[in-house]
Amino acid sequence: MIDLSPEIITVLMLGGLVVTVLSGFPLALPIGTIGVGIGLLAFGPSAFHLVYQQIFAILHDYVLLALPLFVFMGIVLEHSGIADRMYDALFQILSGFRGGLAIMTVLLGTVLAACVGVITASVTMLTYLALPAMVKRGYNKSIATGAICAGGSLGILIPPSVMLVIYGPMARISVGKLFFGAMMPGLLLAFLYCAYIALRCRIQPQLAPVIPAEDRAVPLSHKLRLLLTSLVPPVFIILSVLGTIFAGIAPPTEAAAVGAFAALLLTAAYRRLNWATMRKILRQSLIVSSMVMFIGAASVAFTGVFLKAGGGNVVQTAVLATPGGRWGVFGMVMFIYFILGFFIEWLGIFFIMVPILAPLAPMLGFDPVWFGIMICVNLQMSFLTPPYAFAIFVLRGVAPAELGVTTTDIIKGVIPYIIIIVIALVLMVIFPDIILWLPGKMIR
Repeated sequence: MIDLSPEIITVLMLGGLVVTVLSGFPLALPIGTIGVGIGLLAFGPSAFHLVYQQIFAILHDYVLLALPLFVFMGIVLEHSGIADRMYDALFQILSGFRGGLAIMTVLLGTVLAACVGVITASVTMLTYLALPAMVKRGYNKSIATGAICAGGSLGILIPPSVMLVIYGPMARISVGKLFFGAMMPGLLLAFLYCAYIALRCRIQPQLAPVIPAEDRAVPLSHKLRLLLTSLVPPVFIILSVLGTIFAGIAPPTEAAAVGAFAALLLTAAYRRLNWATMRKILRQSLIVSSMVMFIGAASVAFTGVFLKAGGGNVVQTAVLATPGGRWGVFGMVMFIYFILGFFIEWLGIFFIMVPILAPLAPMLGFDPVWFGIMICVNLQMSFLTPPYAFAIFVLRGVAPAELGVTTTDIIKGVIPYIIIIVIALVLMVIFPDIILWLPGKMIR
């Protein structure tokens, strides 16, 4: 063992984390290695017991059982064909408006978010469905790709959300309250995204040509029937999950199981469920869930050592010393999450920073649910800001080559949405009930 002060340990662990993550190693490896390595230096062989306790506690948290269930539900719906049906319906309704296809993409992303809860699935489905339709009809590529990235990223915020399932146990907050706290902010972002598209396409009509009348010459009765039949199944899925939580019938873990079963029933009703598809679904669910759990296990090893060595107190003291009172401290916390979002995926940020910074909420007099949702909305920007920018790279990876979409097109497209997220955060500071109203109506 080596006698190291908390300040030195803080510099070694956080500095080492930044260097190793930027070097390109998979996130779990540097986090776990640094945690165990510094633990051995500071505590000797007893560090192994400390790390084991931390990993055992997180992997046996009952609430986290909802994670693989929500992942499974999202992947089932990805194979169900529900997105295709909703796209066809929204196309008939909105294609006559200037910018309608981009607005439709955001709306489809919003509905998918409430069904899927996984950003990869949302962005991938929107890219396959909406990008060719927009580009081939003369839409500006930045307008098209920006709508896909922004709309698809809502999948990680609007419940049921994997992000909220993980944040709750980390911060010791009810996942159900987080679900309903995130609902209005998610819808607010969707509204602001659509308003931006409509306004910009009105000012610059060449960016989004109106679809020719012959392409949308369908009787109104058919449009309404198509819209109704495509929206009822998503509403069924949403109510099966969120309805049971809001009414106090079941907690999030059991509601996730209900949602997964409902997704299977819907996929079977669409005749998309067979043994080959089921094997693919189970394999994808296992890979995604295992990846999240592996990062979680490595991260809690890091934070366990960091907090035991006093690093958490060093960071909290430094943050609390920010001038400007509690709002100055809050601004510093948001800035830290924003900067980390440039370089580290949200999973690593959550597992490392939430145990350190979440306790500041009650100390500063903030509602923990409001504080947590503000962080989750803040991290919406991390999916749109390079060099990490997960949504950008998912879209770039699955976009058909013949469309000629470049990374520059996508980056230009997402910049306005980053500004919109900042505007939404300011609104939620001024009007905190945007977050807190629905959780206050829950049946306990």
